[in-house]
Amino acid sequence: MAIVRTKICGITSVEDAVVAAEAGADAIGLVFYGPSPRAVDVRQARAIVAALPPFVTTVGLFVNASRCEINETLDAVRLDMLQFHGDESPADCDGYHKPWYKALRVKPGIDVRAHAAEYQGASAILLDSYVAGVPGGTGESFDWSLIPRDLSQPLVLAGGLNPENVERAIAQVKPYAVDVSGGVEVRKGVKDADRVRDFVRRVRGWV
Repeated sequence: MAIVRTKICGITSVEDAVVAAEAGADAIGLVFYGPSPRAVDVRQARAIVAALPPFVTTVGLFVNASRCEINETLDAVRLDMLQFHGDESPADCDGYHKPWYKALRVKPGIDVRAHAAEYQGASAILLDSYVAGVPGGTGESFDWSLIPRDLSQPLVLAGGLNPENVERAIAQVKPYAVDVSGGVEVRKGVKDADRVRDFVRRVRGWV
């Protein structure tokens, strides 16, 4: 059975980053989007990245950010990958000399396959729940049966995942990776160490 990777997103503190890494998470997500309750500034992000052990991928999440803003962040923080979670075009995502992937919000009627095909330069496609006016981090799941089986890029599944449903999600969707934020929190932006460990353990149970 294929290994499923785990990303813990919305990390806002060194303590939560270390918990995620020690639990065995493959990646952590840092949100550079001011309106989010999980947003970090450059100072926070640098401290978090500095505290991580080797082999944990750092992902910077941006929502309709300007090219200047992204470049300034990259100059200040060591990020391994970029995640675009807004209305960015393929051209908006390219040109940073970093691997990147695109988040698509799934709702009835969307042609996921066609939309994903527009982003051929993406290292992966992340599928998240659609909630009007909210770019992500809603804590709500979506109908996994809407996911096509033949996407050309690796699939990262997000949206309402938690320790209680992640095994079922993996069994049904068979994603390359799973991405969790609210499902392992005490409150927005603060992780629950026990739930982080439980989530990673349940994902790794599929190895």
